[in-house]
Amino acid sequence: MFSRRDADKKDEVSPVWFAQSARSDAMSSLDKQPVSPAMPPPDRRRYPRHGVQLQIELRQEDSDVPLRLETSDLSRGGCYVQLMMTLPLATPVTATLWLGDSAVRIRGRVVTRHPQFGNGIMFLDFEGDGEQILTRYLNSIPAKDWSPKG
Repeated sequence: MFSRRDADKKDEVSPVWFAQSARSDAMSSLDKQPVSPAMPPPDRRRYPRHGVQLQIELRQEDSDVPLRLETSDLSRGGCYVQLMMTLPLATPVTATLWLGDSAVRIRGRVVTRHPQFGNGIMFLDFEGDGEQILTRYLNSIPAKDWSPKG
């Protein structure tokens, strides 16, 4: 037999059905919205990067032990070096870059650390005319294109 109470229940909306229906409506409205491609974050660098491999020697501020490495990227503002045993962030370093016949000495600081891969070094100040030598060298090569490939 069908009672009045059953009739009242028939008109009630199940909370589960309502949640599924609301989610379905929200998803279908998202499908109708135009989709824009994800934009890469703006490059905050002051100087363009160059993908060059140059000999570099790094020394931690309180150490006489040199690390002889190669840059993978270089700019007026710093470089990236690949090494397995990375240096801690904020480590002060002295770097020597060899550009042709010139040894450019630079005081810097470790600003990025990717364990078992490498460090980013920020150049803080140059000895003598090192900044001009590095700038001339970098101006003679094209900047590395860091835009996403698509």
